[in-house]
Amino acid sequence: MSPRPLLVALLLVACPGGSATSATDADTGEGSTASATVSGSSGDGASGSSNEVTSATGTTGSPTEATTTEVTGGSTTEDEALACNGHVALCSRRYDEVAYPCTHNSYSAQEAGFTPLVANQRRTVAAQLGDGVRALMLDVHLDEGETALCHGVCSYGRTPHVEVLADIAAFLDEHPREVVTILYEDSADTADILADFAALGLEDRLFVYEGGPFPTLAEMIAADTRLVVTAEQGGPPPAWYHHLWDLAWDTPYSYMSPDAFSCALNRGSADNPLFLVNHWVNSVLDLPLEMNAIAVNTYEVLHARVVECMQASGDFPNFVAVDYYERGDLFAVVDALNGV
Repeated sequence: MSPRPLLVALLLVACPGGSATSATDADTGEGSTASATVSGSSGDGASGSSNEVTSATGTTGSPTEATTTEVTGGSTTEDEALACNGHVALCSRRYDEVAYPCTHNSYSAQEAGFTPLVANQRRTVAAQLGDGVRALMLDVHLDEGETALCHGVCSYGRTPHVEVLADIAAFLDEHPREVVTILYEDSADTADILADFAALGLEDRLFVYEGGPFPTLAEMIAADTRLVVTAEQGGPPPAWYHHLWDLAWDTPYSYMSPDAFSCALNRGSADNPLFLVNHWVNSVLDLPLEMNAIAVNTYEVLHARVVECMQASGDFPNFVAVDYYERGDLFAVVDALNGV
């Protein structure tokens, strides 16, 4: 059995219900005993028992109740000077052995000026990174001669691509022990996207996967190659512009009801080392709806779905992608997967 299925098998021993213990903690060489017992209760949120990580509050209540929910998912009592993505226990784990909170259409946020009709989030990318999101889904188009992040039609809202890249660069500058991933839906030409990276001088920070085992988070941090870039359409060259479906596979994503959730293979190959779980429900018009996020982002629903997909596939979920991430328990579920 390869190390990756072994990791999943050990996680599943501890993760069928409301708690999870990391399979790799015993092998970190740091004497870590991080074991998060995360209770999923509607309305009360969930917290990890080891480091008392307080996550975003989950609720199955009314929209009024949900609007008062505050995000504290990125907080931790651990020493930030030693932690990797917020936790010391994650430093010795390979990039593909870590789960990352991911936002669907991260740029399409009401606070960024997108109409609620197409918005998938409330907060901007900069705010998401500050809250603890570590994987961003970005749709980049060429609009009026400029690379822009748009949800289909740019008239519903747009943000210059280079501005969001600048926010990511600033976050990496201010948080030298954080690893961030971009998953592009790339409609613009690769050359135009690459020009934005060059304009910001980001190339030296970009991770290059050369095959074989991924490095640990600590190794990526030491090398300061902390930004992983993938694209649905494009690919190398350059070497850091990875074709997403050469590295990852994902679940379906066009759901109109929670009953339709599936763990089936959608894109990529199940033999790929990374796994993306798409977890959102659209309206009957196939548009995002915050009410749906309130319902499916609760710990009970999201944790059960991710564990189901882990059991069905034998793969560890690396990217857990949701709409309106601050509505529910995304961070608690990811902490449970990571055992922190």
